[in-house]
Amino acid sequence: MNGVNVDASREQIGHHSSHTHLLAPAPVALDPSDRIDAIVVPTVRPTRNLRNAIALARNLECALVVLCSRNARARQAVRYATDVPGFMALDIAKPRVPAFATSTLPVNQKLRRPTDTSLKRNVGLAVAAMAGWQRILFLDDDITVPSPRSVRTAAGLLDSFAAVGLKNTGFPDNSVVCHAWRAIGEEQETFIGGGALAVPAGRSASFFPTIYNEDWFFLVDSDRLNPVTAMGSVKQAPFDPYADPARAGSEEFGDCLAEGVFALLDNGRPVHDADEPYWEGFLAARAEMIATILRRIPAISCGEQQKERMRRALRASRDRLRMITPRICVQYLEALERDRTVWADFLNGLPPAPPAEAARILGLHPVLPESEPTAVGRIAGVARMPAFDRAFDAKQSQETRLDAEVGVSA
Repeated sequence: MNGVNVDASREQIGHHSSHTHLLAPAPVALDPSDRIDAIVVPTVRPTRNLRNAIALARNLECALVVLCSRNARARQAVRYATDVPGFMALDIAKPRVPAFATSTLPVNQKLRRPTDTSLKRNVGLAVAAMAGWQRILFLDDDITVPSPRSVRTAAGLLDSFAAVGLKNTGFPDNSVVCHAWRAIGEEQETFIGGGALAVPAGRSASFFPTIYNEDWFFLVDSDRLNPVTAMGSVKQAPFDPYADPARAGSEEFGDCLAEGVFALLDNGRPVHDADEPYWEGFLAARAEMIATILRRIPAISCGEQQKERMRRALRASRDRLRMITPRICVQYLEALERDRTVWADFLNGLPPAPPAEAARILGLHPVLPESEPTAVGRIAGVARMPAFDRAFDAKQSQETRLDAEVGVSA
């Protein structure tokens, strides 16, 4: 396999085409009658893309929280869901959540992923904690759920699992490099992810770091994969993974880190075995994998324009990979461990509050059906907890420092 391991020997360092054996088997007897408390949808697309989530919330008679930025607007989203009880839309700017060490890593900003998906999901977790929601479903706006019964079934499994992913039977949700690996004829499967993930919010203390494959890191604790399973089915809408080379570049650090960690787990080894010698070997194998794809693109059965898009994307991945060192990988995992404690302390310091009030406590302005955003003010006298104050103040100080470093003016 040109020096790249793809499941032939799980004891070798390198890419593994599948991690599905890490999933616990779902019980044979499943109860489709359990309740999900809320669906949480992070979105950057025009609000017409919320139709599937809104229909699902109506069917399940559960709350729906839509977290908006870029091309999505809370005031527009609310117009689509006037008949959904428990609907709330939020424009995400700078919510009061902790300052994470991982948000400032790697130091080379070219290796960071400039998206707010993780931030939105963490806001969803914080709202759920304050609202007392026990079971929530993270759902991306390009996912269709054919059977609402599968969500109820997943909800019932959350008493036994740290998360339940709904299996994607639509377009594969892989990184650009993994799509290209499949395109040259190699085996490549998918894993469960945040696109359709049921979470026991009432007892989960995990969080989503700002990195590609943030959902995989949500599922992992300091040394192992938490008990997770997959069931049911959803369909991911198609997209062109090679349309923008910047996508491949922004994924590379997170894809390397997650694939390297999960390769260890595949081999039955703990996360703390990911030391610098391990990463040296894994990064070398990753480089050979990308080189293999580039060599074999000419033989792919597709048009020359598509081949050129693939080349540009893979070169972007290769260029980013050259910036990643074993030390960078170790530093990130060490920071991630510290951040887990920061997040757990933050959740413990949050007061109980209804969903809209919870949003305000986080510094956001909820938009509700039949209400104007300008009429939704802060609730006077909401108590803020000391731990919450410290986390927020630290985040504000960090943002000011980062703005100064990159020359951003207020």
